[in-house]
Amino acid sequence: MMETHHFTVILEREQEGGYHAFWPALKGCHTQGDTLDEALANVREAIEAYLESLRAHGESLPVEDIFIKPVEVAL
Repeated sequence: MMETHHFTVILEREQEGGYHAFWPALKGCHTQGDTLDEALANVREAIEAYLESLRAHGESLPVEDIFIKPVEVAL
């Protein structure tokens, strides 16, 4: 039976086009795509590879523990 893991993914639109994606729970793991769908497909592939590598090296899988909160700043 396959386990399901959930991670918060942040997608940023790039000035030159496409999207940059990263997820805070998996430090240093980033990807990109020309379209939102391509970026999300690349995200899934990158996360799977990252988690498989952790397992292959006997490391525990990360548990996401982040908070996302808008902060208002007056100028």
